[in-house]
Amino acid sequence: MFGFFRHIALSALLLLAAPAIRAQQAAWRSAVEPLGGDRYRVELTAAIPAGYHIYDTGPYDDGGPNPTTIRFAPAEGVVYEGGVRLLDTPVRKYDPYMRMEIGTLSGTARFAQELTLHAPHAVLTADIGWMLCSDNSCMPPSDTQLRIEVGTPAADGADAAVRSDAPQAARDSASIRAASEPHAAGPAAADRTFWGYIIEAILWGFAALVTPCVFPMVPMTVSYFMKGEQSARRGRFRALAYGLFIVALYTLPVAGLILATRLIGGGAVTADIFNWLATHWLPNLLFFAVFMLFAASFFGAFELTLPSRLVNESDRKADRKGLSGIFFLALTLVLVSFSCTGPIVSSVLIKSTGGGEFWVPIATMLAFSTVFALPFTLLAFFPSLLSKLPRSGGWLNSVKIVLGFVEIALGLKFLSVADQTYHWGILDREVYLAIWIAVFALLGLYLLGKIRFAHDSEVPYLGVGRLAAAIAVFSFTVYLLPGMWGAPLKALSGYLPPRHTQDFVLGAAGAPLPTDGATPDRPKYGDFLRLPHGLKGFFDLSEAEAYAARVGKPLFIDITGHGCVNCREMEERVWSDPEVLRMLRDDYVIVALYLDDKKIVPESDWVTTASGKVLKSLGKINSNYVLATYGVNAQPYYVLQGRDGEVLAPPRGYDLDAAAFAAFLQRGLEAFRSGK
Repeated sequence: MFGFFRHIALSALLLLAAPAIRAQQAAWRSAVEPLGGDRYRVELTAAIPAGYHIYDTGPYDDGGPNPTTIRFAPAEGVVYEGGVRLLDTPVRKYDPYMRMEIGTLSGTARFAQELTLHAPHAVLTADIGWMLCSDNSCMPPSDTQLRIEVGTPAADGADAAVRSDAPQAARDSASIRAASEPHAAGPAAADRTFWGYIIEAILWGFAALVTPCVFPMVPMTVSYFMKGEQSARRGRFRALAYGLFIVALYTLPVAGLILATRLIGGGAVTADIFNWLATHWLPNLLFFAVFMLFAASFFGAFELTLPSRLVNESDRKADRKGLSGIFFLALTLVLVSFSCTGPIVSSVLIKSTGGGEFWVPIATMLAFSTVFALPFTLLAFFPSLLSKLPRSGGWLNSVKIVLGFVEIALGLKFLSVADQTYHWGILDREVYLAIWIAVFALLGLYLLGKIRFAHDSEVPYLGVGRLAAAIAVFSFTVYLLPGMWGAPLKALSGYLPPRHTQDFVLGAAGAPLPTDGATPDRPKYGDFLRLPHGLKGFFDLSEAEAYAARVGKPLFIDITGHGCVNCREMEERVWSDPEVLRMLRDDYVIVALYLDDKKIVPESDWVTTASGKVLKSLGKINSNYVLATYGVNAQPYYVLQGRDGEVLAPPRGYDLDAAAFAAFLQRGLEAFRSGK
């Protein structure tokens, strides 16, 4: 039995180490080599951790690995000679899972870009994307940005570079210095989203502790750990084992299921599963039904319980001494509390599958189960704490009812995602808001004691706690009301359908339009897609590129999705900034590429990949292009494109700094105008 416990403990430690494993990545550095005269060679070197590899520059068609991509941004006075060359020979072999020959690089990988410098000094920016893999699994795609100085900057001081009128040898020596800085737009955004899931899981863990099915397990825990005489050291060991077993019983089944998909089909299979779960109508409707089912259970319509035989057998085995008894006590806790924790666990898992990485549901379940297990572990350490806990009573059922209302509100998001991606038009923004207003108004009335459910105790008077909760709920309801007339409700922008789905928006008739007729009124796919804030633009890249060339403006490429919470938040909180909105409206031609749209486009627009796969939906066609061109499938992702497809500035991801976004747009404009 000790071996079994050791296996559980090691598995838990591995899960706790997941962030550290993720942090192991390739490290990039740069160097500049003078080639004589005004010619230089920039060399980029990746240091790859032992046991891992990155892929060569490809290209690979749909279903292939993420190739290493290196793109140098245009710089004044710099003429790039050819493209980036791979200096090392990759190991090439046929991959039976991807059904293609792929090239990998291990240890170090070197790349070079030659250029001619027509100025004394220039600062280059190189955007690098790659994926780090072992023989069994892959890390999430990563990217960084290197800032590289070439030539001689004119500056004074002890650490300044040699002036441009210095001898050539001194200038060449000075030009070798290079500096690098990470590109924060992608990874930082992913980290913010990840921590949002973790915080939400922690809050759900606390909520689960005060449900009627869980609270009665407290005396059982105390009674078990007060039995018999034992040393303090052994008591602490047993209490710790109890907590670890609870965490393992919640986390390891989820981790095992996810890791099994990766071992069987690789990371691409897991990613496809998550993408299918996040955008397809079937899982979204099933998730919606599950949330409504559990809400009905919380309201007392019926009880969701596991078979009594399973629970009784586990309870009987919990009377054993040693670790096996502790394990079955933990199992009894998990089984008995299922009718209350089941809906909460489902909420945690369903929400976190939208995180885009296979380890996100594992980490969120670990956070939930750790919070859930902590009080029981403390009670096992210190059984005397029981006397200080509040007594059970009608308040527990009230918590359950409140969670039922919350389940209804959260479940609507899944129906909304299916509605947006398939353009059903059954849950537009005003309908969504009307349901939320009704739900939270009823919740406020329940907290005031104006509504009672079957298992509620009578509330003879209103306590301070219920009054404070009712005030908070009614305040939130009042906040929602202006949304019925088109108020942006920025705090909820990521969870509500976009405003363009609303039939009536107060003041929309006076929304500013482009003053120079810079965008057409009827773009391709414009019959079912819209841009926010009354902006006009395109939804087909070829059409947008042709129009941008005709009117002499750069392209703003918005890589987005209907189910992308961060995309809606960026549109409501960053795009709405007056300066950002002005530049988008007047200075750019906008094209929105939806990666999850399920609309089947006309056959003339279908795309056939190199492997012979025919892409028919708008989302798959856009996703294939974005992955092949930019090496990403992240949402949101913003690219500023100039003439002949050149990228005008390093792309940006999710970042709510409106001033930085305006500066990003301004840099793109300056680069576009300087290239005239």
